[in-house]
Amino acid sequence: MQQIAKKHLIFEKFTAKILFCTGELCKKESHKEVFGLPNIKSAKKRVQIGEVRNARNKAAKSELKTAIKKFEVAAADGNRTEADGAYKVAVKKVDQAVAKGILHKNTAAHRKSAMTLKLNQIG
Repeated sequence: MQQIAKKHLIFEKFTAKILFCTGELCKKESHKEVFGLPNIKSAKKRVQIGEVRNARNKAAKSELKTAIKKFEVAAADGNRTEADGAYKVAVKKVDQAVAKGILHKNTAAHRKSAMTLKLNQIG
């Protein structure tokens, strides 16, 4: 008999379905129809994989922007202790974005440098 385990990845507004088949004979459920250029099965799959990765990158970028904005707000208020905590979180998110390939390493260095200068001005 067929066994299909379904897992759903949820990224903010996007939902992606990933199917895992177990057993000898496994019929995959029909994926959502891909419209446009791809006619070949593997090309359609690449489009779907791209959509999932796009959603994942979008969520990670959003987290990064939120962390940087929290630091900016804390720095603007002049609250040193709150700014220190937000700075550490923001720098970690920037480094994670570089590791995931979302940001270029020079862009990350530029952003971290700017945040460090702002933090030191609070003094």
